Amino acid sequence: MVAKDTVFTKKKTLNCRGKLLDLSTPVVMGILNLTPDSFYDGGELNTIDAAITKCAKMLNDGAVIIDIGAYSSRPGAEEISEEEELKRLLPYLNQLVKNFPDTVFSVDTFRANVAEKAIENGTAIINDISGGNDEMFQTVRKLGVPYILMHIKGTPQTMQQNLLEGKILNEVMFYFSERLNKLHRLGVNDIILDPGFGFGKTLEQNYELLKAFEQFRIFDKPLLAGVSRKSMINKVLGTKPKNALNGTAVLNTLLLERGADILRVHDVKEAVEAVKLVQQLNSAQL
Repeated sequence: MVAKDTVFTKKKTLNCRGKLLDLSTPVVMGILNLTPDSFYDGGELNTIDAAITKCAKMLNDGAVIIDIGAYSSRPGAEEISEEEELKRLLPYLNQLVKNFPDTVFSVDTFRANVAEKAIENGTAIINDISGGNDEMFQTVRKLGVPYILMHIKGTPQTMQQNLLEGKILNEVMFYFSERLNKLHRLGVNDIILDPGFGFGKTLEQNYELLKAFEQFRIFDKPLLAGVSRKSMINKVLGTKPKNALNGTAVLNTLLLERGADILRVHDVKEAVEAVKLVQQLNSAQL
């Protein structure tokens, strides 16, 4: 359990297109996949109306951020061109922003140009699953928007082929430290850290990071956790993504107890309930 009087402090707000996003209480990020081949809900949103309906449901269920992705990052996913990614993304994004103008949208991409086009068309946060590069860092600096920095080794196509051996916590700590130094030198400070559960990690390494999750608070940055329906649940329980909701809720609860500020999920209602219950527990007086 995270102690209330912990010596660690974190930035509690993010500037999202002039709107302050308050993270003093953890928030939920709903996943809106526009891809035909995502591991859980690929192909589900094959019309703009379907995406609008899904977005409305997630917002009604309590999502504070909607994360839109048009490039599947599941292990072994098909690589698509930048043109195809934009072709999938922009028509949906324009209508979603039009229908939900007060919503904080993030774009899930590793391409600097896609990120810039998305920001120009109404998103407020860049969620970069690649861990960043000089081009992306310069784009973030230029745009002045919050940036999600995730740990990954390789690409979605290769990340499960050359797994790191042994303990991984020090690797992720060094990775964040090195990239945060680069971003800070560029004047980028609105940064969210994501250890990248499932991205180029063994089952044991995923749970090592989960167990040590609180240690990432030393960076004084908001922490994002994305374990929703992933194989780190299914391999332990013998489940499939479609029936991994209970396992997801359990791990989300453990992550909240260890200091997660943002839960990235497919199932918003259950994640919001986890936040409420953990907050109630933390407020209990002995």
